[in-house]
Amino acid sequence: MDNEEHTSHTSDPEKGEGPGADGHDVGDGHETGDEHGTGKRDTDDGDSGTDNADSGTDDADSDPPPSDTATDALSSVRNSDEDLGEIASNEPDRDGDFDAGSRDRSSTDVDLDGVVLDDDDDNQGLFDDLLSGEPIFENKEVLRPSYTPHELPHRNDQINRMATILVSALRGETPSNILIYGKTGTGKTASAKFVSQELESTSQKYDVPCEVEYINCEVTDTQYRVLAQLANTFIEKNQRIISDRLERYRELEEAAADDPTALESTEFSSRESIRARIDRLREDAEEMEEVPMTGWPTDRVYTTFFDAVDYHERVVVIMLDEIDKLVEKSGDDTLYNLSRMNSELDNSRISIMGISNDLKFTDFLDPRVKSSLGEEEIVFPPYDANQLRDILQHRADIAFKVDALTDDVIPLCAAFAAQEHGDARRALDLLRTAGELAERSQAEIVAEKHVRQAQDKIELDRVVEVVRTLPTQSKIVLFAVILLEKNGVHNINTGEVFNIYKRLCEEIDADVLTQRRVTDLISELDMLGIVNAVVVSKGRYGRTKEMGLSVPVEETEAVLLSDSRLGDIENAQPFVQARFDN
Repeated sequence: MDNEEHTSHTSDPEKGEGPGADGHDVGDGHETGDEHGTGKRDTDDGDSGTDNADSGTDDADSDPPPSDTATDALSSVRNSDEDLGEIASNEPDRDGDFDAGSRDRSSTDVDLDGVVLDDDDDNQGLFDDLLSGEPIFENKEVLRPSYTPHELPHRNDQINRMATILVSALRGETPSNILIYGKTGTGKTASAKFVSQELESTSQKYDVPCEVEYINCEVTDTQYRVLAQLANTFIEKNQRIISDRLERYRELEEAAADDPTALESTEFSSRESIRARIDRLREDAEEMEEVPMTGWPTDRVYTTFFDAVDYHERVVVIMLDEIDKLVEKSGDDTLYNLSRMNSELDNSRISIMGISNDLKFTDFLDPRVKSSLGEEEIVFPPYDANQLRDILQHRADIAFKVDALTDDVIPLCAAFAAQEHGDARRALDLLRTAGELAERSQAEIVAEKHVRQAQDKIELDRVVEVVRTLPTQSKIVLFAVILLEKNGVHNINTGEVFNIYKRLCEEIDADVLTQRRVTDLISELDMLGIVNAVVVSKGRYGRTKEMGLSVPVEETEAVLLSDSRLGDIENAQPFVQARFDN
């Protein structure tokens, strides 16, 4: 059936022509402009429904295939619908004809568009309000522990002493090993990194091969990991050196092909000798295999590191931060091997710089390691309040915008940090947190109240971290104390804690320690400041410990229940109640 036939059928529905005359649904009455079309179709549909009902039995019995005429009619209906869509899409300028019939719908569309546009203009996203205020910080990273400043107030003596020891590296000599001691936040790591950066920049200035490698032994805490990290670092550097040399030799070979005199001032006598050197460098690069983080024997890892560091001439300073953690975890084998390497190396030299918070960790070292490692010792004393104020002022000038701090903010931060052994890191964290709290509250300046809020927040964060890292048995003991406190028990004694502790261990299928050992765990919690325990004499009944919590109950309990084992305790209340009944 051609297109002319489709058009004629759809253009004269009132004359009964086209598929509509057979009772098939072509379109609604309002689409053709016939107001009576809808009513007529409803009647026809009702009649056809009756006819279908009457002939339902015949249809169920026989189900004949559709005739060719019915198939043609259905195809005609579909084609007619498609032609109607084409006609409507090709005549967009007939708004005047349809305006009266579709005014309500079109006007509704316009109103909705306006509402959507207004909504886009006025809608505020999640972060829009937070970004509306002026920022307080200019450079927040200055207040983080990872930042190494260009100037370290009140540490000039220690820095100069480190520099006088390490200057021999710039002469191609082996510097003495250095041990740096001091409490947390006394500027040990920042000063050592500052001197290391100066050493490397000066070595580049005078074209002296001197390198400093930093390792945090709190993370890299085994001999295998330390040696693997050093080996992979030097393998990567060696491959870059080989790549640079290969490029330079290829250029020289190309120049020699055009001009044989290009080799006169070089170490090569012919192009063949250049190609031989290129082949040897390629073999070296192929032999350099990176060390996996696990799986190799330790002696193979050590050999790989030894070959990598001795590949060409250089002086290497290995900075081991938190060196006591390495000794505590894996003994002094690593330090022994590193301190004895210089007697076997041909091209390079190694010096060790160890940084520790523990002044006594060398007591556990082998005497030979101790004598070679502690050739030079530097002690960093704690900062006092005035020194902390200078450090904070120096950092605040860079970190905050002008006039963003009230006059009492920096002295208060310094006073809080000086109360605890002069921790500069704590003072910087306090100042940064106070600025963040002020920014979140959309305050224009950082005030004293923000510092006090930051002090409370940091103290709570410290408690959460300490509780989270406790051993399981200590967590059970602490949980027993919390249950007793929540049930109104004051002046809790060791026997009461032990009774609840035993029931908790039975609930989670944990080993039950002796009461003496539980008393030791309570003493450890007291030392950490989580509980406050006092020995009380009961006369002829002996002595016992009475204790109470020194930390927030709800927050501490939430941290304990986040432990996978303690989280299995579904209802601790019956344990406590049963104990009181007994």
